[in-house]
Amino acid sequence: MTMQAELKTLARGGVLRVAINTGNRALVQQEGNNLSGVSPALARRLAEEIGARMEPVIYSGAGKVFDDASLDKWDVGFLAIDPMRAEKIGFTQPYIVIEATYAVRTDAPFKDIEDVDAAGVKVLTSTGSAYDMHLTKSLKHAALERSGTPPESFEEFRAGRCDAVAGVRASLEGAFAGSPDIRILSGVLTSVRQAMVLPDTTDPRIAALNDFVGRAIEDGFVEAAQNA
Repeated sequence: MTMQAELKTLARGGVLRVAINTGNRALVQQEGNNLSGVSPALARRLAEEIGARMEPVIYSGAGKVFDDASLDKWDVGFLAIDPMRAEKIGFTQPYIVIEATYAVRTDAPFKDIEDVDAAGVKVLTSTGSAYDMHLTKSLKHAALERSGTPPESFEEFRAGRCDAVAGVRASLEGAFAGSPDIRILSGVLTSVRQAMVLPDTTDPRIAALNDFVGRAIEDGFVEAAQNA
């Protein structure tokens, strides 16, 4: 079976269910029912290549996408590469690398990313996000607290919870732009490698999907979708 033929089997009855995480503004922007950004663009290209109708399955956080992987709710998705997740789902090569950082209070003493990891500091993160996993491993002194999706964690931080909130830079900028009492640190907490995924780590069709991602990178599609 050719790789193209293998990709066609991802759709059922002519429908390709694609998990779209709207919590990551670097990848997805949503206005009403309209989805734009590099992830929806890749999803549409894949559906078009295999002659299927793309049906978005909307999620507000990456953790929920991962949790539903074994529940037959989506056929293909987009998630940050992580060893723990790789025990359950299959990853392609990354199609984009994005930055995560912190938002802090304007009057907070933190100047650099490293300053946040101090005794007595409370850091808020979105449950199951790539930066949640990074912070779980890397924080030595600060206390880590978790809350739902990225937008939920941002709103709780705005309301006064914790001393810093982690997030994708684009999402933090979208949430706190124009907020006089909140600033975003310029440093990089972690670089997040985003990939397309299948909900089963043993699915052999990941090779065909990886080839699809490679072609989309090489022919300039991914870069064009980022800048659209």
